[in-house]
Amino acid sequence: MVQTVKQVGENRYREGFGRYYEDFKVGDVYEHRPGRTITQTDNIWFTLLTMNTHPMHFDEEYARASEFGKCIVASPLTVALMVGMSVTDVSQKAIANLGWTDIKLTHPVYAGDTLYSESEVMDKRESASRPGAGIVTVKTTGRNQDAKVVCTFLRTMLIARQGHSVEDKVGY
Repeated sequence: MVQTVKQVGENRYREGFGRYYEDFKVGDVYEHRPGRTITQTDNIWFTLLTMNTHPMHFDEEYARASEFGKCIVASPLTVALMVGMSVTDVSQKAIANLGWTDIKLTHPVYAGDTLYSESEVMDKRESASRPGAGIVTVKTTGRNQDAKVVCTFLRTMLIARQGHSVEDKVGY
């Protein structure tokens, strides 16, 4: 996580987070911390909020009869947590998310699992239409507490250049 501190007055400081386009280097890997332990309440709330009616996520008796033997975490929750973990490292200064591709869910996630994630910078290029920004693609990998890969995906973002972020414009 990139954290900066800016003096905004006498004996007064403001923390800042995130990377500008110039700070990304292809091949760098950012380990996102802290991890997050998922509860069954998280899973049920997310499932119901998103109107997912599959009983594998909230009906223990149904899930007990499945090959997993218990409820599994809704896969969009896994992806959402991994994206959230990565924000301070890769998209705090994003102008826009441009897309997620190649999402792979490689191992089931259960309530009680703790997820950790990391992102590797795969590509970066200047934006042809936005001189104050560049395009960065990262590959994010999520692992559980046993280091088993549970999910991977590519994410592409439009990232502000130094001096062109919303924070820069409003003195955030």
